[in-house]
Amino acid sequence: MKTLKETILEADKQKVAIGHFNISNTEALWAIFRAAKELTTKSGEPMPVIIGVSEGERDFIGVRQARALVTSLQEEFNYPIWLSADHTYSLERAKEAIDAGYDMIVFDRAELPLEENIAETKKCVEYARSVNPNIVMEGELGYIGKSSKMLDALPEGAALSEDTITKVEDAKRLVEETGIDLFSPAVGNLHGMLKNMPNPKLFIKRIAEIREATGVPLVLHGGSGITDEDFVEAIEAGISIIHINTELRLAYRNALREALQSDPEEVAPYKILKSAVKAMKDVTEKRLRLFGRI
Repeated sequence: MKTLKETILEADKQKVAIGHFNISNTEALWAIFRAAKELTTKSGEPMPVIIGVSEGERDFIGVRQARALVTSLQEEFNYPIWLSADHTYSLERAKEAIDAGYDMIVFDRAELPLEENIAETKKCVEYARSVNPNIVMEGELGYIGKSSKMLDALPEGAALSEDTITKVEDAKRLVEETGIDLFSPAVGNLHGMLKNMPNPKLFIKRIAEIREATGVPLVLHGGSGITDEDFVEAIEAGISIIHINTELRLAYRNALREALQSDPEEVAPYKILKSAVKAMKDVTEKRLRLFGRI
């Protein structure tokens, strides 16, 4: 089986993107895995997928328990499914995931001034490489909000204009001076989905400029709420991984609420949650088909 790094580079070359889906429980993990397992890539190989757990999600599931769950699927099915420590805001929390054997670390110091971001990210990369030379390290630059939820308004301070989105020269510096494998820019994307209006359009030209300048595959956070057209153009411009979380949470909540209302006397969790698993599976399949261009 290819490594995660090899799979990302292959996606970059083929102009497709790998889906990165966050989980808070085993229902979401099974939904994502089953959706991926039923699909194949354009070249006929198993559809790769990345499971993300944020700091809050890791605290809820358990840092090592999340690792054990994903490892069990990797080993039992010999499947290209990997575990990512999504949005990790300190070296201490990054070390925790690195030491637990995570495949990928999303080290997010985007709110810091550039010099501090570079210094902290470099330290994290150096520690990660000393523990696991094959670990995939991602750095970020540009603020896109923090909450994967339904939003009443645009997040304050989010980079959503030509003047505030990630600058090409800054992205190039972060990549060159830290040695990260992946770079995540702020290019009109934001965490969460707006309730009463579409999410902003992406700055596709800037994505292409950053990809060319940095020489590494790019990651698009805040994928929920972005149009299919923008996804396709972003992938063509250099996005190789796309994060989806809010869409899954919304599908889970709506299906669970309907199940509880339709049969209020049911008490068996595995029966109540069946429709929620299916709803998340449907969302995942739709996104994997689009990202994989199948």
